[in-house]
Amino acid sequence: MENVPTNEPIASNRPTDTTIRLGTRASALARWQAEWVAARLTELGAAVELVFIKTGGDGTTTPITQSTGQGLFTKEIQRALLDRRVDLAVHSLKDLPTERIDGLGLAAVPRRESACDAFISSRFTAIDQLPSGARVGTGSRRRQSQLLHARPHLTVLDIRGNVETRLQKLDDGEFDAIILAEAGLKRLGMADRITQILSPTMMLPAVGQGALGLETRHDDQATIATVKQLDDPDTHACVLAERALLAALRGGCLAPVGAWGRVVDGKLRLDAVVLSTDGRTRLEANVSGDVSSAIALGEEAARRLIEQGATELIANSREG
Repeated sequence: MENVPTNEPIASNRPTDTTIRLGTRASALARWQAEWVAARLTELGAAVELVFIKTGGDGTTTPITQSTGQGLFTKEIQRALLDRRVDLAVHSLKDLPTERIDGLGLAAVPRRESACDAFISSRFTAIDQLPSGARVGTGSRRRQSQLLHARPHLTVLDIRGNVETRLQKLDDGEFDAIILAEAGLKRLGMADRITQILSPTMMLPAVGQGALGLETRHDDQATIATVKQLDDPDTHACVLAERALLAALRGGCLAPVGAWGRVVDGKLRLDAVVLSTDGRTRLEANVSGDVSSAIALGEEAARRLIEQGATELIANSREG
């Protein structure tokens, strides 16, 4: 597990003639994220080269909810890091498994974009307006479960593809509405497609949603020193708490688990839920404490959920 970040500056010793090779997927959203990081590093005086890597999640037509593999969008990039083909990886943290990879670690987590989910529809102006049986597309068990908990008479269907593909399927009439991450839409300049922002009280986000993880090799101190300047300590701590929760639950990225960490008045607050796939059972935990205790807070929230029966719910979701 990653260490709790501090505000202590680290001087960069990266040679000015050395280029940071940044590994990323080639999708529009991944490219935006990589280019944003590259621009920030360039502002710090670093030279950056983008290296595009195809991952196991690219091009597959298998619904995410039916996939059994973890790290669909990250394994190949991490392998490139270990093989020294790249020096830095940029991940959407909600896609990054919590299992530790020897030799790799999160050097920085920049300030988080919105963690909320967005409701998108051409026919209805709010999720409460959806009639019984309305078709809602999502590729996430977490969203599916929370939707069915709030609105059990909706028809929740799997949807695959990148953001543009999903929006096209909505426009083509395959769905009455779809749910996407607000952050991705904003980053792609598509915020105008958002019909309604869903409150975390109705739908807790995925672990790490809206946050980027900048991953490096532990032995590459030059890259770490440069990249760490992009770190936002509060965001990093919140993400650590969320990921510690997920790791302790042994949930994986695809489990019906929601979590929302934020720093309020100097304290880290973490809300977490685990649901049954059909949404009928919803377990919740709420903890708060010092920012420096982020990992312990995540583990405490997991313990409370496990005491309520979270382990069985997660196991059943894998069988469904």
